[in-house]
Parts: sequence; C-alpha cells; structure tokens
Amino acid sequence: MLRKHGFLFLSLFLLLAGCAVNPVTGKNEIALVGEDTELKVGQENYLPSRQSQGGDYTTIPGIQEYVSEVGQRLARVSDRDLPYEFKVINDSTPNAWALPGGKIAVNRGLLIELENEAELAAVLGHEIVHAAARHGAKGMERGMVLQGAVLAAGVAAAGSDYEQIAVGGATLGAGLLNQKYGRDAERESDYYGMQYMARAGYDPSAAIGLQETFVRLSEGQSRNWLSGLFASHPPSRERVEANRQTAKELGKTGELGEERYHRVIAPLLKTKEAYAAYDKGRQALAEGETEVALSLAEKALAVEPDEALFHALRGDIRLQQKRYQEAILNYDHALKRNEPYFYYHLQRGLARQELGQRQQARQDLRRSAELLPTAPALNALGELSLAAGNRENAKEYFSAASASNSTAGRSAAASLARLDIDQHPEKYLHLQFGVTRDGNFLAALSNTTELIMSDISLGIKYRDRQGRQRSERIRIPGELEGGKSIRIDTGIGPLPDKRPLDNLSVAIESVVLK
Repeated sequence: MLRKHGFLFLSLFLLLAGCAVNPVTGKNEIALVGEDTELKVGQENYLPSRQSQGGDYTTIPGIQEYVSEVGQRLARVSDRDLPYEFKVINDSTPNAWALPGGKIAVNRGLLIELENEAELAAVLGHEIVHAAARHGAKGMERGMVLQGAVLAAGVAAAGSDYEQIAVGGATLGAGLLNQKYGRDAERESDYYGMQYMARAGYDPSAAIGLQETFVRLSEGQSRNWLSGLFASHPPSRERVEANRQTAKELGKTGELGEERYHRVIAPLLKTKEAYAAYDKGRQALAEGETEVALSLAEKALAVEPDEALFHALRGDIRLQQKRYQEAILNYDHALKRNEPYFYYHLQRGLARQELGQRQQARQDLRRSAELLPTAPALNALGELSLAAGNRENAKEYFSAASASNSTAGRSAAASLARLDIDQHPEKYLHLQFGVTRDGNFLAALSNTTELIMSDISLGIKYRDRQGRQRSERIRIPGELEGGKSIRIDTGIGPLPDKRPLDNLSVAIESVVLK
C-alpha cells in the first residue's frame, strides 16, 4: 500500500512538473520547483542564513566590496541571469555556499587561505554554477518527492550553534545549506565554474591548485576544514585530475590577480591571530573558564578593537559572571560596530531582562527575532509577556520557541504546557485505549512533556451490555514523569460484544503539573 501511494504521489508530481532545459548543461530536466520559487526561497533565506552562520563581516568594508566585484565579474559571463549577490560571513571556518536564486556567501576563514584572486574566482564560480544549474532547487525537489511536502528540504538545522536555536522559516535555509551535493553536481560546478573563470579573464588553472590544497587539507584531517567547505563539497584526487583536463582544454590564459588579492586581504591577514584568540576564547567560555576567555578576548581586542565579535565575547563572559551592567556596555560596543546582527541584540536583551529592564529588553529581543527568529529570544519574550499579564501573547511566543530542541526551546515547551494544559490537556497527555478479549476497557497515558504530572482524572462515557448509558470518573494515583507512560485497568466492562468502542468516549478532565 505504501509503495502504491508513493508511486501515485510521484506520478502526480511528474504530471504537474514542467520540462525545462538546464541553462548551464543544456540538458532536458524535469523541474518541480519553478524559477519564481527558487528566487523567493533564496531571497527569503539569504539574511537568516547569513545571520545563523555568523553575520556579515563589516570590520573592513572594502573586503565585502572586493568579493562582490569578483563575484559580479563572473556572474556577468554565467549561463543564467539571476539576481546574484555575494557576501562575506564573519566566521573563521573555511566555507562557501549558495542558495537557490544566486545568493552566495564566502566565509572570512576561507579568504585567508586563498593565494590569489583567481582562486577566489574558482570558489565563487563553483558556487555560481550551483545556483545557475539549479543544484539547490534539485535538492528541494528531492525533498518534495521523498518527504511528500513542498520545500521539505527544510530539514532540522545542523551546523553552527546558532542554527541549533533557529526556529520557523529560518530552518529551511539551514537545511539547504547543509545538504550535500552529489558527485555529478560537484563535477558540473568545477567544470563550468572554470569556464566562467576563463570567460571572465581569469586563469582557470588556479582551480587545480585550489583543489589540490583542499585534498591535502582533507587528507590531513584538518578539523576546521572538515566542519566547513569539505562537509558539503568533498574534495578528491578525481576532481583534481578533472580540473587539470578542463584547464588543458581551456588553455592557460587569463590573470591570477595575486598582487591585487594580497593588497586587499592584507588587513585581514594581520588580524588572523586575533580571530584565533577569539575562537579559543569562545571555546574556553563554553568550558566555563571565564578568566581564560577574558584574557583571550582582551588579546583579540588589542589587535582589532573595531571587531564587534570581540566585544560580544567580553559581554558573554560578563553575562555568565552575572555582571549584567558590564555585559550591556560590551554589547553596546558590539552594536555600534555591527547593528544588524541578531546575536548582540539577543544577548543585550537577556542581560536587560535579568536587571528587570523589561521595556528595553523587549525592544532588543524583538529586533533580534526580526533578524533571526531563535528560541532564546522568543522564550524570553514569552516570559516578559507573562510577567506583564498577557497570557495569550506568552503562549504564542512559547509555542514558536518550543519548535527548537534547545535548552530555551525545552524551557518554552514547559512554560507553554503550564499555561495551556488546563484548556488543552490532550496536547500534552497522549491517550490510547482499547478493549480486552473479555470486553474490559483498558487505557494508556503518555506524558509528552518533560514535566511531572499528577492528579490525572479521566471522564469516561460508555454503553454497557444491557444498552444502558453510563459515565464514570477515574482518578489515576501517583505521578507520571516526563516522557513516561502508564497503563490503566479501568475496571469498566464487559462492554458490548459487537463494536464495543462505538459508544465510548474518553476525555482527560484534569491534570496537575509539578
């Protein structure tokens, strides 16, 4: 039956799908996702995806402009006219990615590993092909067929810590970013990306050296690289040789742009050790070593006082130490340098909440949620709404936050259950029932929350074997822990022999949460 339904579902999609020519490869393909959807998904998820990956790099504005110029130079010679955009993400992990519709990003950590502008062009050209050849859209289509829902590629977020706390539509972008391209897609992106390099005036052989570097680093099991570019774009000797053959076909022409690249990237290279100190400081803070983290934050700030991340690290240390006013001052410094980043608003809002500055906290948290909806922001907004006596508002915030399986998400789920269980106990206490061979009525209850339940009462209405309508109230003794189930012998029966459940109804009448 499942196979039959799956076949019918797939057949329906194939009937509804359009047949299109891939603008890059020239091949005929079935397109379940139209270009309008591609553009919409890319546009709507570009900002949340950048936010969840570390936010835009703004400390040296010229670097953003430079990367965009190189990207647009390649985009002009691509096979598909899309609203291409290129951004630099403020993260040390060497990585690059493309969303459907031509929305492309490269990490700060990758820029410092490249040798010249042609290698940057190889990276960006590769990502342009992923967008132009609909590789992201094909991933969405696979999700549609396998999951049976439009845009089912929005799977659970994986990757950065911030992706783990994202909720709502923000998880779709995370799912698209973390999908692994197949070997054919990687080969296409290498091959046509090198063609774009040659058309744009770059030496395509730079893609050989770039791929050789990637292979060497992957063989060395570089943790930083493995968690970045290699996760979605695995390198191989096969790809090196394929690039070598492509370069031979294209001929050794074009520029490397080595001097220009180093001139632009030089200020970033000077701060490499500062970011290394920051990354170590983050790790130290996660391990509870606040003094070590503070020393590393100060070291980073001494090299680059204009980096908002470094000020935020110092703020996070003060927040963990419950020195809330000092934390707020540090987040102020971070926001002066990079206002449109969700994390600084979130952390300042949490610090202000601790100090009882509810109105200011609410403003910060709302701004944070606008940039990237996260469980911590929504949970805190729920707490503020509850403190103000607005239970319905609080329930909405807690419900949204509970979609995340994070500490804040679980806290929100518990708060929602406390507010809502009187009205809707069935949402949190799953009831199953049946009849034994002797006609006796059995019930089973499962606590779907992480809270302890007690004083559970069931209201049961049924018709006995004499046809008389009866009703009983059963109180279940003891406690039911979170995630646990209990089987109940109600003592009711025997019920009618034929269709005993037809005239039976069971309702959860009361439950108390501890």
